Amino acid sequence: MTEPTDVEFRPLTIPASMDASDADEFREFTRVRNEVYREIAGTDDDALTPEELLPHYQPSPEEIRYVWVAVVDGEIVGRVSVDLPLEEGSRAAFWLIELLRAHQGRGIGTAGYRLIEEKAREHGRTVLQSWTQHPDAPGSRLEPPTGFGSIPEDRAARFYLRNGYTLEQIERESALDLEASAPDVARLLAAAEAKATGYRVVQWQLPTPAEHVAAYAWMKSRMSTDTPAGALEFDEEVWDAERVARHDRKTLDGGRTMLVTAAQHVATGELVAFNELVIGHDPAAASHQEDTLVLREHRGHKLGQLVKCAGLTVWRRGIAPRSPKVITYNAEENRPMLDINEAIGFVPVAYNGAWKKVLE
Repeated sequence: MTEPTDVEFRPLTIPASMDASDADEFREFTRVRNEVYREIAGTDDDALTPEELLPHYQPSPEEIRYVWVAVVDGEIVGRVSVDLPLEEGSRAAFWLIELLRAHQGRGIGTAGYRLIEEKAREHGRTVLQSWTQHPDAPGSRLEPPTGFGSIPEDRAARFYLRNGYTLEQIERESALDLEASAPDVARLLAAAEAKATGYRVVQWQLPTPAEHVAAYAWMKSRMSTDTPAGALEFDEEVWDAERVARHDRKTLDGGRTMLVTAAQHVATGELVAFNELVIGHDPAAASHQEDTLVLREHRGHKLGQLVKCAGLTVWRRGIAPRSPKVITYNAEENRPMLDINEAIGFVPVAYNGAWKKVLE
C-alpha cells in the first residue's frame, strides 16, 4: 500500500482541565472518537463528553499512555494509542487505531501502526494486544482457539492478520432493556437471595467508603487473574487504597456516577463478589455494567446473579431511572456470566475480536 503523504501524526495535547486554554484539541479529539464509534456501531452508546474522557488521559502510576492524533489537511481524522502497564516485569502493550470511515483504506492505519511497534520495542514490550468490533457480515469467518464464537474476515480482521496477529478470543457486547427486564430481575433476585444463605448485599456509590476499600481493592486485583482470557496475557495487578482512590477520582472527576454492589460473607465479614454500574452526565443515556466478579472460593451460591440483580434494581428505581438500557461485555466462553445475563434479559448486539502478536 502506498504511503500516505498528507497525514501527520502528532502527540495529543492533554489539558489539565477542559477550561484550560489548550483544551480545544482534546474536545475535537473526543468528537472524532465518538463519531468513529457511531460509524461502527450505529449508536451513541459508547459516546463520552470531553469532561468524562479527560480523567482517563491524565498521568497514572499504573501505565504509560502514548496518544497521537492523525491529522489530514489540518483536521483530526483518527487516533493512535498504546498503553504500557507498569506492573513489574510486564511484557504487554495494549493499543488501538481508530479512523473515520472516509479516511480508511489509504495506508494511514499502517503508518500509525509503526508508531505502536516502535514504542513497544523501545520499552521492551513483546506481547501486543488489541480489541476491535467486527460488525456481522456475509463471507468467510474466523474462529479463536477458545472454540467460542466467530467474526467475519472483514477489513479490520485483514489488517490484524496482515500485521502478524492471531485472533485469540471473542468478546460479546450485550444490551439490556432496563424497563422491560424489571420483572425478570425481581424474580431472579429473589431466587438468588434464597440460594445465597450466609451472604448479604452491600452497596455504595463512589467514592468507596473507608470500611470497604481493602476488600474492594482485593476483588479488583482478582479481575486480572480470575476471568477467562484464553491465550491473552494480563499482568497480575496490585490494588491498594491509593489505587482505589485514583479509580474513584477518574469516575467522579468526569461527572460520572458508579454504583458498586457487593456480596458480603456474613460469617467472616469479607466481601466476596461485586458488580459495577456506571452512567455519565446524561441521565437519559445508556448505562454500562463494568466489572463483575465472584471470588473463586465463593462460587456456586448464585452470588453473581445476586449482585447483578440487586444492582440493577437500585439502579432502575433510584439512581438512573431515565436510562433506557445497560451495556456490558463478556468473553464468549464465560458461560456462567452469560447464563446470568441471558436470564436477566441481556441480548447480543455486537462482537469484538481480541488480537495478539508476540514480537521477535
